[in-house]
Amino acid sequence: MTADPVLLDVSDGVATITLNRPDAMNSLDIATKVALRDAVHAVAEDKAARCVVLTGTGRAFCVGQDLKEHITLLQSGSSDELFTTVEEHYNPIVTALVSMEKPVIAAVNGIAAGAGASLALACDLRIMADTAGFNFAFAGVALSCDTGSSWTLPRLVGREKALELLYLPSTVDAEESQRIGLASRVVPAAELTAAAAELAGRLASGPTVAYASIRSSVAFSAEHSFTDSLAHEGAMMTRTGATRDHAAAVEAFVAKQKPVFEGR
Repeated sequence: MTADPVLLDVSDGVATITLNRPDAMNSLDIATKVALRDAVHAVAEDKAARCVVLTGTGRAFCVGQDLKEHITLLQSGSSDELFTTVEEHYNPIVTALVSMEKPVIAAVNGIAAGAGASLALACDLRIMADTAGFNFAFAGVALSCDTGSSWTLPRLVGREKALELLYLPSTVDAEESQRIGLASRVVPAAELTAAAAELAGRLASGPTVAYASIRSSVAFSAEHSFTDSLAHEGAMMTRTGATRDHAAAVEAFVAKQKPVFEGR
């Protein structure tokens, strides 16, 4: 029996999406892209999922497009499947990762290359195993960047460094990734799962609407003026001020107690 290419588990408020093609270094064939798209959209709508973790099995996080399938499609002339995958798969996946109203963590367990690197960059936070690395491999196979990396990468490392990484692809190890802003935290490989679970659990028990509003405000400010961003902040403050979590937090503060958040 063929294993599912993407695994989804939701427990204790944390949705864990795991790319599960370890023998293919979690490369993205059509079946995997469809399953990943469906999983990401499902957790975006699932109110029981208050934080999302994206990770991989085996020695890779995700090495991007499955080039074995890709060359088969090239040679067979299946241009529809080959050249519509960005619009049908990659863009919907990364849009959901970037825009869902809950925190998203990438637990980068191994090499993240091409679209796999882009998927990790679409997450809010990246925890990397010390054995992992990033490689923006697109130019190496004479392709442009995709899956949102033209937007996310320069915002993390700056325009010049982003172009260097894209023009001259090579593997950026975990230590360097953290130094230049690609990763928020590096841990020993054996501790990655526990570290990601601890952070995800903390976020899953937090004020979900406040996190969503903060996420929205930061994204909005990247593309709008200061004045417009202030107006958006105001709207988000009005939104969060009406939540049960805010009321509970204020009451807990006055009572000198720790608040319990329900995510609403």
